[in-house]
Amino acid sequence: MEALAELERVQTQLLKRISELEKQNQNHSTPSTDSPIVDEADTVTRLSSILRSNAVNDFSFKRVPPDYYDWSLEARRDALAAHSIQHLCKSIVLVNTQAPANVVDCSDRKNSKYYVVVVQYTARFNAEAVKNFLYSLNNGSIAKKKFNMRLAPEQTSTDLTGYGHNAVTCIGMKTDIPVILDEAIVKLTPDFFWLGGGEVDLKLGIRTSQLIRFVNPFIVNCSGS
Repeated sequence: MEALAELERVQTQLLKRISELEKQNQNHSTPSTDSPIVDEADTVTRLSSILRSNAVNDFSFKRVPPDYYDWSLEARRDALAAHSIQHLCKSIVLVNTQAPANVVDCSDRKNSKYYVVVVQYTARFNAEAVKNFLYSLNNGSIAKKKFNMRLAPEQTSTDLTGYGHNAVTCIGMKTDIPVILDEAIVKLTPDFFWLGGGEVDLKLGIRTSQLIRFVNPFIVNCSGS
């Protein structure tokens, strides 16, 4: 009987030890819900680093509500504390659908397959003006019919920039796409405007002169009000 009691005692200790080891394994494999994992390479951090490293210091990021794009321009202006609705801008990706067969990327900024154009929300974009500008930029060496600028498909835009719909910005793009800045934006007073910030609910306000110095865009009169 004493041998049987001793065996039961040993078995009980073993089971207790196994239970303790299982609990330890669970604690090591399951992250604590009290300490959420923070992605230190988030959009604001990444873009802020890019801007500051290129001598752009006058900028600001602001989060907006999910229904931001359902709002009037006046409501968006107020949410961002922008100076006017003319200071609200967007970045769009254009593709030259008639580019020669050898023009397939953005390696030649004077004759690129794609361009990012920054325009005001209040403006009426004029693709013909961009076409004429590019024709003149190449001194007429490329036939004008070889320029036909159209809005790039959404998936193409995402693949090239790394940003989705309503999130496109000309800062920190996946591809080094030449940028065209509408002349009307350059004439704004004060020279601080808002555009997409890399996420749908993130907006970037930036000093125009500093953006121009960093991005080196083509400044083109390519819109009407």
